[in-house]
Amino acid sequence: METTNDQALSPSTLRRVIFASSLGTLFEWYDFYLYGSLAVFFGSRFFPPGNETAQLLASLATFGAGFGVRPLGALVFGRIGDLVGRKYTFLMTMATMGVSTALVGFLPTYATWGLAATVFLVLLRLLQGLALGGEYGGATTYVAEHVPDSQRGYYTSYIQTTASLGFFLSMGVIGTTRVVLGEAAFKSGGATLLGIAGWRIPFLLSFLLLAISLYVRARMKESPLFIRLKRQGLVSVNPLRESFRNPANLRYVLLALFGATAGQGVVWYTGQFYTLTFLQTVLKIDWKTAYIIVSIALAIGTPFFLVFGHLSDRIGRKRVILAGCFLAAVTYIPIYMGLRHFSNPNLSPVADPRQLNMAMMVLLVALQVLYVTMVYGPIAAYLVELFPTNIRYTSMSLPYHLGNGWFGGFLPLIATALTSSAVAKDTFGTNSIYVGLLYPIAVCIVTLVVGGLFIHETKDHEIDTAFRSGARQPDFDWSVVLGALGVGLVVLLLVSTDFRQDALKLGLLKALWSDVWYPLIGASALFALPTLFFRLEYPRVKAVAFVSACLALTLAISFFVYPALMNVGGVFRFFAAVTVVLIYLAILVGAYFLGRLSSHAHSAASRTVQFP
Repeated sequence: METTNDQALSPSTLRRVIFASSLGTLFEWYDFYLYGSLAVFFGSRFFPPGNETAQLLASLATFGAGFGVRPLGALVFGRIGDLVGRKYTFLMTMATMGVSTALVGFLPTYATWGLAATVFLVLLRLLQGLALGGEYGGATTYVAEHVPDSQRGYYTSYIQTTASLGFFLSMGVIGTTRVVLGEAAFKSGGATLLGIAGWRIPFLLSFLLLAISLYVRARMKESPLFIRLKRQGLVSVNPLRESFRNPANLRYVLLALFGATAGQGVVWYTGQFYTLTFLQTVLKIDWKTAYIIVSIALAIGTPFFLVFGHLSDRIGRKRVILAGCFLAAVTYIPIYMGLRHFSNPNLSPVADPRQLNMAMMVLLVALQVLYVTMVYGPIAAYLVELFPTNIRYTSMSLPYHLGNGWFGGFLPLIATALTSSAVAKDTFGTNSIYVGLLYPIAVCIVTLVVGGLFIHETKDHEIDTAFRSGARQPDFDWSVVLGALGVGLVVLLLVSTDFRQDALKLGLLKALWSDVWYPLIGASALFALPTLFFRLEYPRVKAVAFVSACLALTLAISFFVYPALMNVGGVFRFFAAVTVVLIYLAILVGAYFLGRLSSHAHSAASRTVQFP
């Protein structure tokens, strides 16, 4: 049953709802981003000494681990939110986040506890990720279920500002602490209250922020749409099953991920986190200057979350989001070339402040933040409108946190690893510093293609109160996807020269232990994910056959193309593997559309899914 959400709420009520939701989410983002703002610094505090690059990558990997578990938090807390209610669920996430962040402030370093310090740091980051996985969906759902349908983009964009403001607040608190206490006290303590190191103070501050947030949120009432749903007895019995085993809903989860949130996630983390890492580790700009540049850019860009949220109410969510992805994909490399030119053109061991053009540096970073506001401002309204009330918390949280937690959260690690790789340096020389940008550009292009072709505009869609399908939908068969993952893993292991050599030298089990993660990721991308999409359209055997045929054709073509590119050398050698992936994607897209055309007349009536 569809109902309008244009209910008569007083302006003061709306302000209280938005303030309470935004304040709590702001503090959660502050907690989560403290580590990100100190990722470079933490490498030497909580990881084994000896190799600075390895320490940095390990620190970034731990930062990414918090993002990696965000989808799990989305499932756990999303289920609770759809069963119990929005208010009590994000009270739970707030408490989990605040306590786990504050405990980092008490954690001994590697010099004191050794590997135990590393393990506990990772565990606390995982708790933070779980909490954030449940927080965002609750806050955005709560606000969206209070505000008028015609202004949902504008009002939910206030929630969107909290991520950048939380990042801004974390940098501000850290920067102030470092300046007031001095570098010696910040790093090792001795001149602060109780003799603790100054870097612990921003984490301990979370206790105060937690108390304020819990007080504000405890005074809030439950969402009116959820209360109505509960009174009508239409609350979902099993949100996870209804969200992900219903082919109609699963289709929208996948399209939301690849057609919106994946691109949005990489644009966001490129424009904020990777920029900060790039300024400090690649361009060798001192931390104070880097913080000032990013902080000013964030201050300039943050109001545009509201601008683009409001614009999405007029012209649509899809147009604004995809425009941001397009601009990012086209201009990232020129922007980062400009950052190098205006800061450290000679890539000196330490950038010369006299060569730095502060105005142009701020402008280039602010331009990236503007892209962030374009893709992030309307995304909450889009996700809320895409899913029904009884499973909204669960359904919208997963694609959001997959896109941001996985595609975006691992971006600093992936981009830094690509930039520092030997093959990048051998191929591009000093220009290898831009190689890491290939990752966000590629994801943006995928989102442009999937979003442009498949996702629906949602701005005129009224929020519904329940989802009832006229006919029973068949359960989605995950066994075929898991089987595809296994087949892809075996194929990649067998064709991997490194794996075969390690298996002969070390034995099969040791080779699997050392090399399994790379082919596992490759199998997911090259085999399991396409099978998942084909399985939504076709029966099990046909879906597997389609993907297997595409993979076989790709291997046949690559047998000639890949060696030819490797023999040419230089840039062609670096892009040889990328070319193979592009060939595979082109074949998959062609097969998908040809299959749909051939079976359309036979299955149109039974497989057409109405937009919810």
